Amino acid sequence: MEGKQLKRLMVGMALTATLVTAVTPGFGSIGENQEKAYAATVTYKVTASKLNVRSGAGTTYGIIGSVVKGQTLSVMSKSGSWYKINYGGRTGYVSSDYVQASGTATPPAESTTYTVTASTLNVRSGAGTNYAAIGSVTKGQTLSVMSKSGSWYKINYGGRTGYVSSDYVQSSGTTTPPAESTTYIVTASTLNVRSGAGTSYASIGSVTKGQKLSVVSKSGDWYKINYNGRTGYVSSDYVQVSATASPKLVVDSFKTLGNAQQVILVTADNYDTKSAKIQTFEKVDGNWKQVLTANGVLGQKGFSLSKKEGDMESPTGKYTIGTAFGRYENPGTKLPYRKITSNDVWVDDSKSSLYNTWQQKPANGRWASAENMDIPAYDYGFVINYNESRTPGKGSAIFFHVGTNYTAGCTATSKEQVVSILRWLNPEKKPVIIQSPVSELDKY
Repeated sequence: MEGKQLKRLMVGMALTATLVTAVTPGFGSIGENQEKAYAATVTYKVTASKLNVRSGAGTTYGIIGSVVKGQTLSVMSKSGSWYKINYGGRTGYVSSDYVQASGTATPPAESTTYTVTASTLNVRSGAGTNYAAIGSVTKGQTLSVMSKSGSWYKINYGGRTGYVSSDYVQSSGTTTPPAESTTYIVTASTLNVRSGAGTSYASIGSVTKGQKLSVVSKSGDWYKINYNGRTGYVSSDYVQVSATASPKLVVDSFKTLGNAQQVILVTADNYDTKSAKIQTFEKVDGNWKQVLTANGVLGQKGFSLSKKEGDMESPTGKYTIGTAFGRYENPGTKLPYRKITSNDVWVDDSKSSLYNTWQQKPANGRWASAENMDIPAYDYGFVINYNESRTPGKGSAIFFHVGTNYTAGCTATSKEQVVSILRWLNPEKKPVIIQSPVSELDKY
């Protein structure tokens, strides 16, 4: 039995099993003699008459055995409400509800696991889809994450540095990768690198004063590091952490953003190109951070400073974000979302009183022409609030949607990136989209 019912049955039972986890003192390195020993005074008391040992931290995982009241446990770490234990040479998990721990220390939090959720996910040379693919990972594969940069994870990919989109990686655990802009420098003359997060673990090498570390995550008072291709741990007491100055972002110089805290920036080399660069930025703690970079396309004839209906050009300017839409269920956006039906159209008839609005067929004389919304390009997207006054002939149906060739006046990118941006957008952060040739960004 396992759960609250079992726990009630155990009330009042004598607690007899005690485990004292012994720790070997630190040795060898200057400064490390004072490292904090994990669980040096902790005792663990099993309170259940019989407790399942599972293959993972949850009751959904398979049972690999059991422990009984009075049996001692070798606790390695804690993951949520579960203890990771050494079970006859195997790794197992038991519910912490039925193990009583006493003492001044607790086991370190188990490091976060990062698992690929996409069938195939490109590994790129930089944090953006505009960087070249250097390989790929597959569904279910576990990644060695080094840091996070916007919506991208920096990983160790076969000894090389690579980047994967965090949208297609599931993380589980209590730790997070450090920000990529952080530098970790050793302050001790010599500091042991150990095989686990504690001085009881064997030394697998050492680092020296002034050496920069490749930190993967933090577990209690220990940093998990990439040590010559191996996983190692060093005491955080002897590592200096400093954030390196981030390069100035293009949005830092913008003067017209008002209270906007999210910006989508769409730029092109000139007015006549249909190729665009799409970047997203978010203000965090008063500072702008870049989130995403992607390739995109504009109208077939590029940008227009003064758009007209049917000119095949995308309007320049700064606009607010309207309704999100798609032919499928809401992909997870916080924007108001409308699912497209076969009767949905967008009126492009300049003479109609419904010009530049979303309507439903039949027309019944209300318009002479309208754009069908139930098309693959609109699998997902959002309305760019252009020509909200609905001035006849100034242009209609300006969207951000799916596409990789060119548009009739909208802005488009891959479905993967459209969904990523939709999930990121938050109406509470007053998002805006700016579209401009690079040479005219000083207008904003």
